[in-house]
Amino acid sequence: QVQLVESGGGLVQAGGSLRLSCAVSGRTFSNYAMGWFRQAPGKERESVASISMSGDSTYYADSVKGRFTVSRDNAKKTVYLQMNNLKPEDTAVYYCAARSGVGYYYTVGSYDYWGQGTQVTVSS
Repeated sequence: QVQLVESGGGLVQAGGSLRLSCAVSGRTFSNYAMGWFRQAPGKERESVASISMSGDSTYYADSVKGRFTVSRDNAKKTVYLQMNNLKPEDTAVYYCAARSGVGYYYTVGSYDYWGQGTQVTVSS
């Protein structure tokens, strides 16, 4: 069984930064592609960024390109989302997700395992 635990959310002013972490239990973290998603109140869950097993391939939603960076440390079984120049529209619950497989994936239905989420609130 794979368990994911996000951390690092909080309240920040517009223009500020946060780094989210997602710690993954299980013995085969390096076999999992990882994704970050977010869900704002009243909206559907949407993809933010994703990263392949090895970390050499990444995907970003257009809304976060140039501001967010996804990375992973396979030795620590952790994936990160560095968020810079945050905007009020980035306010949401952020989730990490995992699935086995080569490449990266950016649809909700592609992922098998999900964390509980961490709240990010950006004030104007």
